[in-house]
Amino acid sequence: MRIKILTIATILFFVSCGNGKETFDASGVFEATEVIVSSEANGKILSLNIQEGQDIEIGNEYGLIDTLQLYLKRQQLLYGIEAMGGKSIDVNTQIAALEEQIRKLKIEKQRIETLLQKKAANTKQLDDINSNIAVLEMQLNAQKTSFEKGNKSIGSEESSLRVQVLQLNDQLNKCKITTPINGTVLLKYSEEGEITGIGRPLFKVADMNNMILRVYVTSSQLTQIKIGQEVKVFADFGDKRKEYKGNISWISSKAEFTPKAVQVKDDRDNLVYAIKVSVKNDGYLKIGMYADINL
Repeated sequence: MRIKILTIATILFFVSCGNGKETFDASGVFEATEVIVSSEANGKILSLNIQEGQDIEIGNEYGLIDTLQLYLKRQQLLYGIEAMGGKSIDVNTQIAALEEQIRKLKIEKQRIETLLQKKAANTKQLDDINSNIAVLEMQLNAQKTSFEKGNKSIGSEESSLRVQVLQLNDQLNKCKITTPINGTVLLKYSEEGEITGIGRPLFKVADMNNMILRVYVTSSQLTQIKIGQEVKVFADFGDKRKEYKGNISWISSKAEFTPKAVQVKDDRDNLVYAIKVSVKNDGYLKIGMYADINL
């Protein structure tokens, strides 16, 4: 009977030790960088080729919002730019006739000056031709100024149309549905054929390859941690734990009250500091999963 009692007492001792809490420096929950991708255009969703759980990558197009009206407006502007090119004035061609008249008058002037030296012409002839040259030169300068102003106005109008084309190109690009990060589709809010608007959510994507464990430490533990420090992370899979390597990527600069759902090493501390630990996901870690760390 005595041996039996001792055996039972020994078993209860080990059971009670086994049921005790493991010693960890802090506990927290896994998070991921999540982005809600919203529509950047108004119109009908022509295609949206994504499914929840699908991995998507930056640079790929996964859907399209109706672009017909934007395309037609851009074509109209392009035709307008083409028409502007025909309105441009060739200044040299327009003033060629006046320049030729001035050239001939100057030749005639030289002839009269030669005749004057020989006393075969009078000064009135020279005065008349000088007057004619002056008048034609003023007309030439006036035409040049007028044509240049006209071309400048046409150029400004053409530049304005080109800017509008660039704006439409940007709007057309925004009709393409893409992802800003590489990740996994968590939720799909819209479907092909629906009418969407600017700012309306289309889907949510998360970077599941690089998980973030948010944990809370006491002020006394701050002296043990720094940015970039490697720590041991123990993910809780229910009946077992799996160890991962993590790196502290962020430490809060201010204290906050202990969250009710989070346990820290010293429950008597009311104020704690949040930290983030970056962990490479091997495919098993999920958002909301609990984990502990040892510093």
